Amino acid sequence: MFKDRTDAGRLLADKLVGRIGKDGVVLAIPRGGVVVGAELARKLGLKLDLIIPRKIGSPQNPEVALGAVAQDGAAILDHRLIGLLGVTDGELKEIIACELEEIKRRMSLYRGSAKQRNYAGRQLVVVDDGIATGYTMLAALRSVRNLRPRELTLAIPVAPPETLEILKKEVDYSVCLLTPGNFYAVGQFYEKFDQTSDEEVVKIIKELKETKE
Repeated sequence: MFKDRTDAGRLLADKLVGRIGKDGVVLAIPRGGVVVGAELARKLGLKLDLIIPRKIGSPQNPEVALGAVAQDGAAILDHRLIGLLGVTDGELKEIIACELEEIKRRMSLYRGSAKQRNYAGRQLVVVDDGIATGYTMLAALRSVRNLRPRELTLAIPVAPPETLEILKKEVDYSVCLLTPGNFYAVGQFYEKFDQTSDEEVVKIIKELKETKE
């Protein structure tokens, strides 16, 4: 159990001390992942930025995940489920376009610009507060890989073992503090797991930016 997201971030940072150079960048997934990533960035003296993947929901039931998409348009799709549900290419394109617009909106809201910064040749650490199915994280990692980092690291407090094994193939290095077999939801491994607000994310990004300037 973690006390909260800040506690999880500190514990992750302890595992990465000495591994990430000062030119490294923490790319956090909003919203809860930003709290974890901020603590990681503070303890390691790194820059904090965002990567925003979005779930692609079924047109019949948005809670059913057909895959995920990241800000560069890199999409991960469950073609078997898409076929079973009879979702058309047109419907998929429309949903993905809407999610890409939402990603741009959030990037602008959280960090003042939707423009992707150039991180080629740097060590990049992708962080969230936990992983369940892994769809959104997989989309995030493939999008970040397209930025041509020198090294790509996955840092997460908790994930199911089978999901982690899939994600480890996408990165050069990974840190996961808990891999419980009895996994229902990320929140079950935190004593405090309140929803992180947009205002909190904006405040954290601003504070970390000011300390690095």
